[in-house]
Amino acid sequence: MQHRLRHHADYQRVYKAARKQFARQMAFFFAMRAADSPSDTTGPRIGLTVPKALGNAVARNRIKRRMRVAVVRALPTLTVAVDVVLHPKAAVLKLDFSTIEQEVAEIFRTIQKRCAASGSQ
Repeated sequence: MQHRLRHHADYQRVYKAARKQFARQMAFFFAMRAADSPSDTTGPRIGLTVPKALGNAVARNRIKRRMRVAVVRALPTLTVAVDVVLHPKAAVLKLDFSTIEQEVAEIFRTIQKRCAASGSQ
């Protein structure tokens, strides 16, 4: 995934600049990226955080694999230069993949609307 949020400092910047937002099965943070920020990516960058409380390494990696595929499929709906951190809840392990995919797409549409509204002001 070329649109990945990779560095700890980037995650910290998003956490500091944004308030926690909630969807049904996951929380998310997002922050617009400054035009002068050093990045290889001009579009959105997405990061995933899956805490140890959600299970052992096998369970956490399964969540991340499913989330990555959902993100890749929903990425075309997000066109602004924004950094997003997705933080799933434990229920994601038992959800159908289509539900995860719909939730990620809805989050991206919400972020796109909010960024477009703040950019037009």
